[in-house]
Amino acid sequence: MFSGYGGVCWLIHAVLIVVAFVKIANSRADTGSKLLWAAIVFFFPLVGLIAWWIWGPKE
Repeated sequence: MFSGYGGVCWLIHAVLIVVAFVKIANSRADTGSKLLWAAIVFFFPLVGLIAWWIWGPKE
C-alpha cells in the first residue's frame, strides 16, 4: 500500500492532522474559532498544522 519514505511521511502527517482535530475540538476556544482552525487545517494541511501549533489556542 505505502512504501518507503513517502508512506512513512504520509502516515505521520495523517496522525498529526487527527491529533490537531482532536486538540482543536477539546480546546477552550469558542465554536467559531474551532471551526475556523479546523477548516484551515483541513484545506491547507501542512501550512494549517504549522499555523495552528504556532498561533492556535494554548491550554
